[in-house]
Amino acid sequence: MLLMELMSTEKSVENIEKPYQDNTALRLTDTRKTRLTFEQLSKLRKLADLKSAEYQESLKDIRRQFAPAPVNT
Repeated sequence: MLLMELMSTEKSVENIEKPYQDNTALRLTDTRKTRLTFEQLSKLRKLADLKSAEYQESLKDIRRQFAPAPVNT
């Protein structure tokens, strides 16, 4: 989890994650590959979009922080 996610109020990952998700561990006898549902694919796309938006915002902050000082004449 990023520090920006802790401070951000408008974007929240809790809205995307579902509390009823099945996160059980696979066993050795589970040999079939699981298929992704449309809901899971949608969730992955939303998380990827959220992550790319946060990355772009962090780039803006970094560029502002490390920008050369304005020249005073």
